[in-house]
Amino acid sequence: MLRGIYLPRSTDAAAFAMATYGIPLLVLATTNSAALTGLAFALEWIPRLGAFAFAGALVDRHGTTTVLRYASVARALVALAAAYFLPQQEAGLGATVTVMVLAASTGIFTECSYIAVETAGGVASREAGARAHRVQSVLLGIDQVATLSGPALAGLLLQWTGATGMLLVIAVFSLLTSVLAPRQCLRPEPAGAQPVGKGLRTGWATLRALPALGWLVAGLTVSNLAVGLLQAAAPVIIVKQLGHSTADVGFIWSVAAVASLGAVLLCRKAIDRFGLWPVGVVSATIAATACLAVSVAGTYHAYLALIAVLMAGEGGMTVVLRTLRSRLIPPDVFGTTLSLTILLLLLPFPVAGVLVALVPPAELGHVITLCAVLQAAGLFTAFARLRATPALRTSFA
Repeated sequence: MLRGIYLPRSTDAAAFAMATYGIPLLVLATTNSAALTGLAFALEWIPRLGAFAFAGALVDRHGTTTVLRYASVARALVALAAAYFLPQQEAGLGATVTVMVLAASTGIFTECSYIAVETAGGVASREAGARAHRVQSVLLGIDQVATLSGPALAGLLLQWTGATGMLLVIAVFSLLTSVLAPRQCLRPEPAGAQPVGKGLRTGWATLRALPALGWLVAGLTVSNLAVGLLQAAAPVIIVKQLGHSTADVGFIWSVAAVASLGAVLLCRKAIDRFGLWPVGVVSATIAATACLAVSVAGTYHAYLALIAVLMAGEGGMTVVLRTLRSRLIPPDVFGTTLSLTILLLLLPFPVAGVLVALVPPAELGHVITLCAVLQAAGLFTAFARLRATPALRTSFA
């Protein structure tokens, strides 16, 4: 488990976190434009969504090892190319195009590698049986540790070494992921492989046959619009409105990751005793309440504290989602169904980037409030529908 699952997951998560949180900061530092920062956030996520149309089918057909290695190497090459070209360009059209292309291309390769390591984690969870939520807690803990260190490291490197230092570290983590990729081929029997074009249809048919998973995914999709908006708007709010540095932006998400990691550890024990549904409801209530309060936060420290509480609630809901997903999705279509569920969960992120690009910075608070109300309504509806679902009511003690 350590060599085949947890180590490659750790290095890939580090590259993922640094790219996701660091590239929008790089765009703001390069262009000094709030609109272009929001647009870059959207460009970072739109290709990721497109990658899901084929990434899951590629994993089902070729296995996790091949997809993880090729995607990681490609991400490293893109980061190295940007590290080489950016210092040679003046601030202007050339630099803007470079960082935008960087955002789009890293998005594609990052999601391909993520599908591969997540599929490997799903295999490990199924093999763990009733202890699937414990494996998922470890995997989510790895993600949260990466989210803890990745944004802070990206912000510090960008502030003290410029774009070159940050991009070189992303490339190093990507190459390590390729080297550490598991030797075994975690994939179904050849009969389970299918043409790429059928991947989304297969995933959709599987999701429709699993209403419990469908309602949970729907609720978290609505919730992610608020989370995505806060991620996209953070560089603008913290740097331009509150007057703090890029390192301070990264520090917020690092503190949030600590809170989320603590929530994951607590939820692991709580699920053993109470089951998935009660833990999910408490986590959803915490997340919705914190998000409603974020919109009226007027200081950096208040913003930091509320984001940490929000992400703690999100961490608890993610444990519930991953555990239910690993228990319900059939092994032979796990990659394609996983791709569809993640696609649905990530659809709000480019929308959030477009909102930040279009809405004047002074009006972002009102938009955050509206999205927080939608989040609360979506989570309440989802968990109300799931109240009598046996798969969520059973404890694992």
